[in-house]
Amino acid sequence: MQPPLTLRILTDDEETELRALAHGRKAEARLRDRARICWLAHQGGRVAGIATEVGCCQATVRTWIKRFNALGLAGLHDAGRSGRPPLYTAEEAGEVVATSLSDPQTLGQPFACWTLDRLQTYLNDERAIPIKRSRIAEILQAEGLRWRQQETWFGERVDPDFVAKRGRSSLSTRPRLRAVS
Repeated sequence: MQPPLTLRILTDDEETELRALAHGRKAEARLRDRARICWLAHQGGRVAGIATEVGCCQATVRTWIKRFNALGLAGLHDAGRSGRPPLYTAEEAGEVVATSLSDPQTLGQPFACWTLDRLQTYLNDERAIPIKRSRIAEILQAEGLRWRQQETWFGERVDPDFVAKRGRSSLSTRPRLRAVS
């Protein structure tokens, strides 16, 4: 028969902080529940009684007591989770941001300001970064950059030769048919 699961002996600082977390109202609910589990175990509670009082299963109580015993107060926080690895490195994301903040004409482009479509085309063709328009927008938004429309606030175009250089605005947009008079 296994001995009952107990909490390790706490230092004075750990005990103070664990009590504050378990009885406080400013921490996240899940962190507070985990601290309560450990606090009740510190007070001499058994796994079944703690599970009933906190309102979770015995396996959860065992998990948090073991994590606290192994990692201390840091073990009560969420651990990193697995998931899909990032598709673009930090250097590529940095290059997207740097390119979007640069003047297109200094990079040899025939227009005065970037659009997401132009940025995508430039990054795909010139920089060999296979990135989509939506991902460019996400990267820029994560950096705190707000993308704007081609026009200025007063309706004037930034580039006087805009219409000649523009081409089609989007590959998915059909050209407008002109009415015959």
